[in-house]
Amino acid sequence: MPFKALVISLALIILSGCAGRLADDQKSEQQLYQEAQTALDKKRFITAIERLQFLESRFPFGEYGEQAQLELIYAYYSNNQHEQARAAASRFIRLNSDHPQIDYVLYLSGLSAWVAGRHSLEGLKLTDISQRDPGATREAYADFNRLISTFPDSDYAPDAQQRLRYLKNLLAAQEVYIGQFYLRRSAPIAAINRGRGVVEGYRDTPAVADALAVMIEGYLHLEDTEQANELRQLLVELQPDHPQLKGKKGFAQLHPADKPDKNLLQILSFDLF
Repeated sequence: MPFKALVISLALIILSGCAGRLADDQKSEQQLYQEAQTALDKKRFITAIERLQFLESRFPFGEYGEQAQLELIYAYYSNNQHEQARAAASRFIRLNSDHPQIDYVLYLSGLSAWVAGRHSLEGLKLTDISQRDPGATREAYADFNRLISTFPDSDYAPDAQQRLRYLKNLLAAQEVYIGQFYLRRSAPIAAINRGRGVVEGYRDTPAVADALAVMIEGYLHLEDTEQANELRQLLVELQPDHPQLKGKKGFAQLHPADKPDKNLLQILSFDLF
């Protein structure tokens, strides 16, 4: 393409962009909102986000201001922009704490964290514990718990309650996994603390029995047989068929103290050697 023609083409592109922006600037708040609604209805979420962001910047205190913020949270969530959805939800709650749809905002915020964190813990099959980050899962738990506590009669409460139960079980299982990780790395005190955290904080979850087993094994590592036997009795009462219980007084260690995953030098040097 000749240089002159290229310059003309670039100029036309720039002018068309300016013309489009000028046309947007001339649109009313209602027009922008309707365009955003149309985009949402057609699942064109990127367009909807652009329209809603532009509307909010041009008419921050307009008639559709609060509704546009609500729609923006939904658009972010639907477009898998979970961090943006949670940030927009947090901002909305901060600015509109008495809004009648706060329960909906909390629900969307929780769903965003739920989706963001679902692959970080589900399955619990990764070898390296550092690769599993429960942060988003904890955030989802906090949002759903706040929704249920503050708005128990909300239409979103039943679904939030079911998700909360699942998340609680998941987080408890994660703590047990971390405790087992510490046992493999010859860190029994850290393992015991993780197990105790489940017993005290997640006592109504299926992971409690395994948490007791982690604590028992931790005390056996420390050669504290008295404490280990007391916890073993609790495990017998809670789950007499637990796979680590052997005979009347036996207990099968999954990670014996004399068989750590790493030697002492590797543990103390954080794998530098």
